[in-house]
Amino acid sequence: MSGYTLAVHELSFVPEGDGVVVGRLDTGSYAVFPSDGAELLKRLTEGMALDEAAAWYEETFSEPVDVEDFVSTLHELGFVREAGGAPLAPAAPVRFQRLGRAAFSPVAWVCYLAVLAAWVVTVTAHRELLPAPSQIFFVKSLLVVQLVITFGQVPLLLAHEGFHILAGRRLGLPTKLRLSNRLTYIVAETQTNGLMSVDRRRRYLPFLAGMVCDGVVLATLGLIAEAGRHGGGGFSLTGRLCLALAFTVVMRIVWQFQLYLRTDLYYVFATALRCYDLHDASKALLRNRFWRLLRRPERQVDEGQWTDQDRKVGTIYGPFVLLGFCVLAAITVFASIPVTVSYFRLAGHAIGSGRIDSHFWDSLLSLVLNAAQTTALIVLSRRKRREQRSAAPTSLNEG
Repeated sequence: MSGYTLAVHELSFVPEGDGVVVGRLDTGSYAVFPSDGAELLKRLTEGMALDEAAAWYEETFSEPVDVEDFVSTLHELGFVREAGGAPLAPAAPVRFQRLGRAAFSPVAWVCYLAVLAAWVVTVTAHRELLPAPSQIFFVKSLLVVQLVITFGQVPLLLAHEGFHILAGRRLGLPTKLRLSNRLTYIVAETQTNGLMSVDRRRRYLPFLAGMVCDGVVLATLGLIAEAGRHGGGGFSLTGRLCLALAFTVVMRIVWQFQLYLRTDLYYVFATALRCYDLHDASKALLRNRFWRLLRRPERQVDEGQWTDQDRKVGTIYGPFVLLGFCVLAAITVFASIPVTVSYFRLAGHAIGSGRIDSHFWDSLLSLVLNAAQTTALIVLSRRKRREQRSAAPTSLNEG
């Protein structure tokens, strides 16, 4: 390999602890390299020949390096261009970067905090503004409730994801939105491939931006409901609508604590603990312990595909998974069950009354809409499983 140089894609190098996170911004392929391996890779990206790079490494670190194995790893990660392939064209400037900076400017933060503070003061004086399951049924028509709750959440969900997107665009990172599911939830997901290309401390805001939006939206809906009261008494139709939507926002905030679903807070938690694939590492460690107890070593997976830190934290991750299931139980007991019981009680009363009137058709159509939502959830879940089976594993490795 005398004089042979390697054609490498444009890579980012972010020091973290004892290692360096190296990756491609365009594909989202990243790996954790030891510092000496990252220095060797930098020499190759600068055009140093492989034999010269091997000699430089041995002289610098007083030990030889298996260049062929190192290059093979780079190929597996997609860091190497095909022979004769031209470098990728420079990425187009990220759109809405200026808007992202404005959305998280000091002036914007003052406005967000002012709205939240006003809501806290108002709720303290008027406890009936606190979100409750009964607020979902803001009108007698179940169909209207179903349609409003289903489609009314769309702009709120897009606002949540929009804040994630703007927080990423603010850093000059490309982002995209996709529809998916988490267990029984239909969710929208923001994918920010290049987030590992920035310093760890700058990743927290893109992860938390959606919850910032939810907090501001919750406060805004509560203040609108209070402002629309009839002479300080009962809530107007607009006010009741705002409180119904505010309850769904609270559920979305609480949902983030289900860490086993890889929510926004899971990524904050993993980032703070310097982990890269804590979710899969913890599951693999748990499965391996199970198979070791059964003396079935052939069923165990190679734990070396995760970083030392992922494996270390993964062994004590169980209580946090338990916390997530406790949150799920709380949501089920205090929100899902009360709403479901009230819904079917009202629907059953209308359909079982023996009268074919507007309430009968309203309840029947609402049930049909619920069935359609369930079908959509099943379709999304199956599609996601197919994609996962066809996709290759992409966990972050130690190079």
